[in-house]
Amino acid sequence: MEISGIFTAILIGIVIGVLGRLAIPGRQRIGILWTLLVGIVAALIGTALAGAVDVAETEGVDWVELAIQIGLAAIGVAGVERIKGRR
Repeated sequence: MEISGIFTAILIGIVIGVLGRLAIPGRQRIGILWTLLVGIVAALIGTALAGAVDVAETEGVDWVELAIQIGLAAIGVAGVERIKGRR
C-alpha cells in the first residue's frame, strides 16, 4: 500500500464510518469521534483485505472494496458500542 493509498483510505474512512453507523439499525451511543476512528481503521483494513484478495485495483469505482470497508465499519461501530455500553 502506497502513501497515497493510506491518505485516501483515511479520507474515505471518515465517510465509511458514517455509512457503517447508518448500516446498523437503531441508535448508537458512541460519539462521532469514535465513529470516525472506526471508519478510518475499517478503511485501512478493508483496503488491505481487498488487496489480499486482488479486488483493490479495478476500473472505475472499487465497489467490492467499498462494500468490505462499510461492512468492517458496521462491525466496528457495533463492537465499540457494545464495549462502551457496558460502562
